[in-house]
Amino acid sequence: MPHFKNAISLALLLLAAPMVNAQPASAEPGAVHSNLLVDAVAWRQTAAEFRALYYQGFNVAKARLDQALANQKPGDKKPAIISDIDDTILSSNTYWGFLIAQGKEFFDDAAWDRWVADNGPTPTPGALEFLEYAKSRGVEIFYVSSREQGDKTYEYALNNLRKYKVPYADEAHVTILRESSNKEPAQQKIAGQYNVLLKLGDNLNDFERSFYLDSVDKRAQQVDDSRDKFGSQYIIFPNPTDGHWLKAIFGESEPADTPANRAKFREAAERGGWKPAS
Repeated sequence: MPHFKNAISLALLLLAAPMVNAQPASAEPGAVHSNLLVDAVAWRQTAAEFRALYYQGFNVAKARLDQALANQKPGDKKPAIISDIDDTILSSNTYWGFLIAQGKEFFDDAAWDRWVADNGPTPTPGALEFLEYAKSRGVEIFYVSSREQGDKTYEYALNNLRKYKVPYADEAHVTILRESSNKEPAQQKIAGQYNVLLKLGDNLNDFERSFYLDSVDKRAQQVDDSRDKFGSQYIIFPNPTDGHWLKAIFGESEPADTPANRAKFREAAERGGWKPAS
């Protein structure tokens, strides 16, 4: 499963939108669904700003790539990029649309697994153009992702990438972690052989393990402490529906739609709210 500059800022913006009243999930047309993320999914599916953030991210990545290549010196290791897959170069919008249409709550592992096997992911805006450009500049691209769909997990991942002729979609460049979300060992192995110019991701954990924190405030502080890396070494993309930001709120990445969790969501949206002077 898929486990912006400031991800937390976008999350809170979305959370501040009116929440859908909790009612029993239903696939009937016109039914009000209980999925906690209906508002976020609607933004993903319809907002031109969502697409613009991807184009912006890849435009920045291209500019930084050109700059880094201009600074390459004779004898330097061969240049490379490390990228996440889901919601970085491949979009999960079609999965979320299905989930809402079926009246399913929050996240459905079985539906996700079927969607992955059915080659449901589609390229994110600007991804293929950027990846092809990087390849044309002699930059190798490595993909590191956390997924688990059983024995065919790796095969499915390669199929998802190869469906759209993603550059370097081969066993030498694709790493799939089935039992861990810690990408650092794989990234460090690549960095031992290549000069990693950029990392691309939609989750802070895609960049370094130090972001793996289960506290909203600690994650925000870590971003503040690493502010110079964003837009230079790290290119982050918008994902308002899943990621470690949810675990920081709920204590788990896939919270059930319960009154208690709705209260937590509301509390998160109210953080730092304006208090009129008496």
